[in-house]
Amino acid sequence: MHALDGLDLDVPKGTVTALLGPNGAGKTTTVKVLTTLIEPDDGVAVIDDIDVLKHPDRIRPIIGVSGQYAAVDENLTGFENLDMVGRLYHLGAKRSRARAKELIDLFDLREAQNRPVKGFSGGMRRRIDLAGALVTRPKVLFLDEPTTGLDPRGRLGMWDIITTLAGEGTTVLLTTQYLEEADQLADSISVIDDGKVIAKGTSDELKASIGGQRLEINLVDSGDSEIAIAILRRFGHSDPTVSADGRQLTVKAEDAPVALQAALAEFSSRGIRLYDAGMRRPTLDDVFLRLTGHMASEEGAENGGSNKSSTAKKSKRAARKDGTKA
Repeated sequence: MHALDGLDLDVPKGTVTALLGPNGAGKTTTVKVLTTLIEPDDGVAVIDDIDVLKHPDRIRPIIGVSGQYAAVDENLTGFENLDMVGRLYHLGAKRSRARAKELIDLFDLREAQNRPVKGFSGGMRRRIDLAGALVTRPKVLFLDEPTTGLDPRGRLGMWDIITTLAGEGTTVLLTTQYLEEADQLADSISVIDDGKVIAKGTSDELKASIGGQRLEINLVDSGDSEIAIAILRRFGHSDPTVSADGRQLTVKAEDAPVALQAALAEFSSRGIRLYDAGMRRPTLDDVFLRLTGHMASEEGAENGGSNKSSTAKKSKRAARKDGTKA
């Protein structure tokens, strides 16, 4: 079994590229290879015209990494964590402290900078971790599930930071389980499954690739779902998808306005009550379902068998050995 199998990826400078894929698809493994934490059996990886496999020592100073879990020292304050990262990169005491202060201001952590990290919320930990990845002003930033575990406000704040960094010229490669996140942030999206890129393009290009508009209805009574499915089959041209609670139904339709009017008339004549009904374009959820055969999971980790456990252990050993932040 291969974690990556002929994966081909191209990330233009100064852009945000998102890797989408189900758990175990190879997203985190891709990041670990590109950040020198593990070595692939074969293939080529190049960052800023530098061969990752041949010259890992030249790669590490130009990249920043923020992993799925915040890599911070809980017993140090927020400021001390950032100062420590700067010193590990041999910036010297003065430059390390100055850079730590800049990042504290950038990430709006002034009130918490002198508090131990063990008292930080999940969102604050993620911000400190991302700040640590930026200490050396990296040319390329790798973000592995950067908003996992954050509340909606924290996620929006992280999106603003990532957008700002990209606008300033940082190249960003992020993995995510949140399709809305890829839709909002990415200039380009690569969908991977079983270690391969199975589709890539902009969000609009991927949506257009599966074609058609959708009719979407929300039932008041889930007991009406069987009748509603039969009605939508008549006016759509696919089997409707049904939410877990049986209330939300979606179906593809060629002439969506005409199909919607006819369907609503039928619902009315059958006495089926609706919370709402409408038309929409395909979403990235639809793209993901079409390409991988199932909806995206938002569990935020690539869980797998013993092979992946040993890979994770190997990468942790590599991180300890070479001092790369991950």
